[in-house]
Amino acid sequence: MLTLLKTNDKAGISVNTAGVPVERLLEKEWLLTNGRGGFASSTVVGCNTRRYHGLLTAALDPPANRILALSGCLETIFIGPSAFNLATVEFQNIIYPDGYLRLKRFTKDTGAHFHFQLGDLRLTKSVYMLRDQDTVAIVYTFDEIHRPVDFTIRPLIALRDFHSLQKSTSPLVFEHVEDGLLVYHDMPDSCRLLLTCPGAAFEDNPQWWYNFVYRADKERGQQYNEDLFNPGFYGWRIDSPTSLVLWANLNTDYKPGEFILPDIEDVVRQLSKHDNEVIAPAKTDESLGTLFRAADQFIAKRITPEAQHSTILAGFPWFADWGRDAFISLPGLLLASRRLDDAKSVLIAFAQASSQGMIPNCFDDYKNSPHFNSVDASLWFINAAFEYLNASGDSVTFEKHLLPAIISIIDAYRKGTRFGIHADKDGLITAGDSNTQLTWMDAKFQDIAFTPRFGKAVEINALWYNALMLLNHYNNDKNLKLEIDKVRDNFNKLFWNNSWGWLNDCVLSDGTPDASLRPNQIFAVSLPFSPLDSSKQKAVVDIVEQKLLTPFGLRTLSPDDPRYQGKYTGPQAERDRAYHQGTVWPYLIGPFVEAYLKVNGVNGVNGFSKDSKKQAKTFIAPLLNHLTADGCLGQICEIFDGSPPQKPKGCFAQAWSIAELIRAYILVKDS
Repeated sequence: MLTLLKTNDKAGISVNTAGVPVERLLEKEWLLTNGRGGFASSTVVGCNTRRYHGLLTAALDPPANRILALSGCLETIFIGPSAFNLATVEFQNIIYPDGYLRLKRFTKDTGAHFHFQLGDLRLTKSVYMLRDQDTVAIVYTFDEIHRPVDFTIRPLIALRDFHSLQKSTSPLVFEHVEDGLLVYHDMPDSCRLLLTCPGAAFEDNPQWWYNFVYRADKERGQQYNEDLFNPGFYGWRIDSPTSLVLWANLNTDYKPGEFILPDIEDVVRQLSKHDNEVIAPAKTDESLGTLFRAADQFIAKRITPEAQHSTILAGFPWFADWGRDAFISLPGLLLASRRLDDAKSVLIAFAQASSQGMIPNCFDDYKNSPHFNSVDASLWFINAAFEYLNASGDSVTFEKHLLPAIISIIDAYRKGTRFGIHADKDGLITAGDSNTQLTWMDAKFQDIAFTPRFGKAVEINALWYNALMLLNHYNNDKNLKLEIDKVRDNFNKLFWNNSWGWLNDCVLSDGTPDASLRPNQIFAVSLPFSPLDSSKQKAVVDIVEQKLLTPFGLRTLSPDDPRYQGKYTGPQAERDRAYHQGTVWPYLIGPFVEAYLKVNGVNGVNGFSKDSKKQAKTFIAPLLNHLTADGCLGQICEIFDGSPPQKPKGCFAQAWSIAELIRAYILVKDS
């Protein structure tokens, strides 16, 4: 047993749970990360509602090949003849055990804390994820105790790919080893979960628990039942205030005596130190500090036999690192928080992985191999590279590592590369065909593409114009200037729709314009260089504000459109149909706010006008409130429903949602 470990009740985010209907509490989630792709996550009552929820998910090949090892724990307190559960679990048509009835409060700082009270007994369960390790500590602190009690913990083991579900037919076994209890699959090359609980007696009592229900998966039309393995239970006799720790570590090659038991107080100090470093650039701005904490959770290490680099995970719980998301996110996540070394590392890693003038759109979940199935990731890379140069002044890195990749991309896009990506005779970029989805609006189910945007897409050509302008601004090339003029003129001819007063969303390969009112046109205003004159920029912003702006970001399609889908729910086909057909994406608040400020009064050399900044603050206020009140606490989700009540959906934590909110917040922040 340890001395009493104190938590800072005033720090971080707090949710009073007493008396709140459990259905509402099951909608509030939390997330801890370890900086290498691993994470811990659940709801504020500790009931897992997704297959991705668990106390330890580890990346065997950081940040890929993730294994959900420890799903949860069933804790019971025996007071005389009575037994009381701390855990909350959902089975078919019942929530039991019902530990939420004894939960008074949930708090989150560098750990996740569950504060229980049973009469005159008070205790806190805390979860800490160690940095740069696949290790989690579950700490039970008995703050106040007036009579002896017995306490048991039953660990629930999944030990499976984090996308899948476990069944009782799995050959899970366990054995006692020098460092604790080792659980693994009785087959070659199984990874191993080590459980260590100093001071506890362990009693073998192997059993399977059947048919756990994950309601979020059920809502998404997925399989939602899982069986979990319990090898037995740890037991203590508690008669005075104390702290107990259950350690869980995932490894691929356990060797006896190799696991060095951490000191929990040192772990908490190191987590606090890291947290202080993360929020330091925010100075005294608490909202910005909260945003920087959120940003930190997406920064991870990409570790290969050849090298180690920083990378940006697109979202939790299921995304790895995506090029498009990384380079939209990089200015907000890394440059705004002055994490310039991480930004440099991310840019270099993707530049080194480029091929045929293309930056990877994503890396494989298991093999870490790059995939190049996008037209915009490479153009966002160019924008991010110049943003890095402007923020850091690091011309050495830029010219040695980034500029060659930039020139390679521009040359390849001119001449042609994968997926038919090339500059047409009008100088504009065309890409793909009816079988491909290369822009960020890429939802496709079986053979149905719900947003076909092959040909010339508006944001792709806004990015192309911006890339040429950035390079020309850097090199001052006369020939490049002629190309830029051609692109600008033809962009206006092709995309400006006089009949509607906004930009066509795309022009298909056969020349058919698609005038759907979508948010993609906002990038033609928000990017550093716009091909539009001031009146057209203003018209774009006005129509987007009028038809697409919601409290949580921009809709992907106007509600006036007969194809509009206001709810993102149901099986995959239904969700994919709605994904870009009205669903709101909060990351779009960043380009919208920037575009709005640009066209609504620039105050000379001092920046944007006070009135426009004041109005723009109202645009981001609901997202700032959502950050600490709903969904995954301390995070912003991937998407929201397009129609009220606009419930959070998709990934519960999305990198570019946070990144663009950071950029918007800084843009409207008073000097």
